[in-house]
Amino acid sequence: MRHLMNANEKKVTEAKQVCEGDETSDECKVAWDEVEELKNFQSIEEPNKMSKDDGESSADINITVKFSGRSIPISIPKDSTIKQLKSHLQPLTNVLPRGQKLIFKGKLLVDAMTLKESEVMNGAKLMLMASQGLHQGGGPILKEAQTRPISRGKETEYKRHDARTEIVMEKDRLQRWKTTGVIALADCNLKAIPNEVWDCGSSARVLDVNNNSIQDVPNKISCLNSIQKLFLDGNGISDEAIQWEGLASLKYLTVLSFTRNQLMNLPSALGSLTSLRQLHVANNKLTNLPNEIGMLTRLEVLKANNNRITTVPACIGECSSLIEVDLSANLLSELPDTLGNLHNLKTLHLSNNGLQSLPCTLFKHCLQLATLDLHNTEITMDVLRQFEGWEEFDERRRSKHQKQLDFRVVSSAQFDEGADKN
Repeated sequence: MRHLMNANEKKVTEAKQVCEGDETSDECKVAWDEVEELKNFQSIEEPNKMSKDDGESSADINITVKFSGRSIPISIPKDSTIKQLKSHLQPLTNVLPRGQKLIFKGKLLVDAMTLKESEVMNGAKLMLMASQGLHQGGGPILKEAQTRPISRGKETEYKRHDARTEIVMEKDRLQRWKTTGVIALADCNLKAIPNEVWDCGSSARVLDVNNNSIQDVPNKISCLNSIQKLFLDGNGISDEAIQWEGLASLKYLTVLSFTRNQLMNLPSALGSLTSLRQLHVANNKLTNLPNEIGMLTRLEVLKANNNRITTVPACIGECSSLIEVDLSANLLSELPDTLGNLHNLKTLHLSNNGLQSLPCTLFKHCLQLATLDLHNTEITMDVLRQFEGWEEFDERRRSKHQKQLDFRVVSSAQFDEGADKN
């Protein structure tokens, strides 16, 4: 213990020397971080005999899991299995249990063994290694992970090929919009929807303001009472920016796209858009879908991938027209049994979720389902083949693949099983 105290004093002295003259430098910060880490090591790695005895006799033990620069404290019953520990780590790291490799004292821990059998005692430090791709949501939770705002520079993913610094006002533009019904204002560096858009009134059929910086969708949008398609992708729009009272009045709206924004919730007013056939809300920060989504009985395409959705409401089963659903890269651990009511469903994307099972009715009742993506979930091919109705589903998807080969829709004869092999 004495040698650890000496090491700590030495680190403090070194840190003071490094920080002398400039306490704000990166080198100074790193030096003091090392001091703090050594203190933590002393408190965890070198407990006295009494602490060890207390840990042995208590129901829970406290351990630390090192992962990607993070130290994750865990309190868990000492009789827990390694598999149970992995399940405990899943929401803390976003890494699926079968993608986790836990290492203690240089040895790989076995799922079936308990912590006690693995000699993992109170105060132990484990290392977690993650297999690439086997994660839920947007990826493993890393140290000091931050949400990066959408950049408007040339180097961004959404680089504009024909960006304009200002809109050239054409005399006949408003007339052209009224004649064609199409208002095309994507990639125009807009901060607000121009007032002349509202002058189009019932003449407007399509409004495209993708990839701008629109921060307000006002109630005034209700004057476009015949609009059928509304595109608002890539604007950084937050919940507060949308006046849903005006948006919900668009009774003829069939396509609504809010992809790549900052939405955290969809309000109950969404259920008023009863003509909606396509809803695109991918790449936002949504944590759930509203119950009122069940009112969208004409909805055919739902794309809500790359969000933070943890549950899907049972009323999804009332969206009887759904053909394609994409819920990949979320935080789902289960799906409602009512998913089996989607008799028109043909395509279902569920990759990169924490799913361990599927509704038992899925293959039995969704008889048009031919595309299913379960890669990077806990459902492997061995599990998938045990579901009732699997054989008929497998025959349908193989038939579809063969037709795609015959018509040269796909160039490779390799067949995607739809789930990982192990």
